[in-house]
Amino acid sequence: QVPLVESGGGLVQAGGSLRLSCAASGRTFSGYDTGWFRQAPGKEREFVAAITWSGVNTWSADSAKGRFTISIDNAKNTIYLQMNSLKPEDTAVYYCAKTTRWRSTSSNDYRYWGQGTQVTVSS
Repeated sequence: QVPLVESGGGLVQAGGSLRLSCAASGRTFSGYDTGWFRQAPGKEREFVAAITWSGVNTWSADSAKGRFTISIDNAKNTIYLQMNSLKPEDTAVYYCAKTTRWRSTSSNDYRYWGQGTQVTVSS
């Protein structure tokens, strides 16, 4: 069983918005930070944004700043990524993952991963 399940991806026009969700399945992951990563065909998996379990601290890649917002709803055990002003270069499979390493931007530090959700941004 995959412990994390992403949803909310789809096809949008450039300039549009999507909200991705990352729901924990079968466990709470209390104390873990959550990160969003993305991977386009032929590209390395790259960090997008992350949030602490408390929701107090967030950090993001330069490509996401000013456009993407990460948030958490601990009651629902769900993390969200609100993506606005989407660009074709945002097209990728988006993954959420969990880590115990604070403010990590490295995929190697994230222990648990979802299966990803496809985001496609047309010109």
